Amino acid sequence: MKDNKQQHFDKKIQTPGKKHGSKPRPKQSAATREEADRLQAGDRIVVTVKRLGINGEGVGYYRRKAVFIEGAIPGEVIKAEVTGVSDKFISAVIKEIEKRSPYRVDAPCPVFGICGGCQIQHLSYEGQLAGKEDMVREAFSRYAGLQDMRIKPILGMEHPWNYRNKAQLQLGMAQEGVIAGLYAADSHKLIDITGCPIQHPKINEAVDRTRNVLQQLQIPVYREKSNQGLVRTIVVRWGFQSEQLQVTLVTASDKLPRQAELIKGLRLALPDLTSIAMNVNPKNTSLVFGNKTVILWGEDSIRESLGDLEFTLSPRAFFQLNPIQTVKLYETVRAAAGLTGRETVVDAYCGTGTIGLWLAPYAREVRGIESIPEAVEDAKANAARNGRGNASFYAGYAEELLPRWVKSGFAPDVIVADPPRTGLDPRFLEAVLRTKPKRFVYVSCNPSTLAKDCKVLLDGGYAIDWVQPVDMFPQTSHVECVILLQRKNG
Repeated sequence: MKDNKQQHFDKKIQTPGKKHGSKPRPKQSAATREEADRLQAGDRIVVTVKRLGINGEGVGYYRRKAVFIEGAIPGEVIKAEVTGVSDKFISAVIKEIEKRSPYRVDAPCPVFGICGGCQIQHLSYEGQLAGKEDMVREAFSRYAGLQDMRIKPILGMEHPWNYRNKAQLQLGMAQEGVIAGLYAADSHKLIDITGCPIQHPKINEAVDRTRNVLQQLQIPVYREKSNQGLVRTIVVRWGFQSEQLQVTLVTASDKLPRQAELIKGLRLALPDLTSIAMNVNPKNTSLVFGNKTVILWGEDSIRESLGDLEFTLSPRAFFQLNPIQTVKLYETVRAAAGLTGRETVVDAYCGTGTIGLWLAPYAREVRGIESIPEAVEDAKANAARNGRGNASFYAGYAEELLPRWVKSGFAPDVIVADPPRTGLDPRFLEAVLRTKPKRFVYVSCNPSTLAKDCKVLLDGGYAIDWVQPVDMFPQTSHVECVILLQRKNG
């Protein structure tokens, strides 16, 4: 049902001869859709925002056509200016908030809306959690045709700030000197994000002091346009449990001037410092790291733990960015797997093996599959370090290895998959349906691809037991999900 203000706006643009308050004729929907299609940039419309979109924008409808409004919040009535019209949706910007949501708050970050790192700081945390739950529900309705899903209440954070354990910031020059930050959306303008409220305070401190040392020593910052300078990126990692600090400078060359003074300056500025590294990336590429890493001072890695698992993290090693929520996520996966100690488990898209190692004490055997060989080596080292003798890891593709294992007599009782945002490879889905594990546990960072993949599994004889959203990245539009699917009739 339309909001009263939306109805009032509709009346003002009715066609001549139609009486206010008269019942709409059957062809009204087609006519109103045509009106939406005729909109042009600069036109003004009034929209009631219904939900959050996957990028954190407010989504409403004008004449039954979706409208995306950056910065709008569910429940608000927005007077908006159209910025673009496509076949499927309208883009618009806020000109006036006619009805303000009680969940709207002032974002604490001075560069919110500019740097692009966070999308929903202007929404209270209660509102964020509700919006993310609805995002999951909408995805399953739209892409899997499921209206009544068992979606558990989202697992949020008690303190949804300062949760990130790693910062990866580009360096640049401004009038005030060296700055460290992120590029604005669709831009090459570097935004200084010193003091980022979602980073751990130790990381913010390390970024700021490293930047100051570089400036004091006049070590040149790389400039992409002129292809000159040296230091491209600062990468800082903090161990929440170990309280160890790792600073890595990504440089365009392995010739680092004033190296001894730099090391001394960083050690004096950062008492918690455990490791200083230099990674050399001479190429103009979207990849941050190059292939060569040199330890300038200290340890070659820092320690960190999740639950009773211990890890050593080299500068390029992958590790979950929110360790507090990662424990909740992995415990949810363990509950979904329903392990009693007798089951065999395949951990597909296993990365460095963290999920498989988490499950190993509760399973008979765990086999992990990962396409990146370096990650597989890390997984094997992690297994050895933690005494997980029943966990083994293999380089390759799950859609190829899984059928071979089944043919040789290894048929897993449980398959866990944690793919990238693009979702599961169609060939892997086919392999799962042929393998017929009793349980399939899907960990996803993209509700849309999750729902699409689940539709394939539902059509192949599986039923969804439950979905558990987990808020891994508060203040952003991202939402993680764990979903349990069980094979019908055993």
